[in-house]
Amino acid sequence: MTLPELKYNEQGLIPAIVQEASTGEVLMMAWMNEESLRRTIDTGFTHFWSRSRKKLWKKGETSGCLQTVKEVCYDCDADALLVKVSQAGAGACHTGERTCFYRKIEK
Repeated sequence: MTLPELKYNEQGLIPAIVQEASTGEVLMMAWMNEESLRRTIDTGFTHFWSRSRKKLWKKGETSGCLQTVKEVCYDCDADALLVKVSQAGAGACHTGERTCFYRKIEK
């Protein structure tokens, strides 16, 4: 597989917005490097790079909340990814929420 020319940051990472394919709901944002992107495409399940643990991780590996990849897109500047998935389990957020974007800034 040949990946497009993507623009990774100085740490070799690119932001990945994860969206529920069936509803368009934004579930989470995580970081990918080239290896996690390749694993995501090869396996059909999302894989990310943990900046704190400095290692790859498969989403849902311990929680069971797996994300089956439907499509991976990249933006016009080639510096961000949009990963459309089917989310299994209770939620995408490590807090147990359906989405990581459950809090609002009030006026």
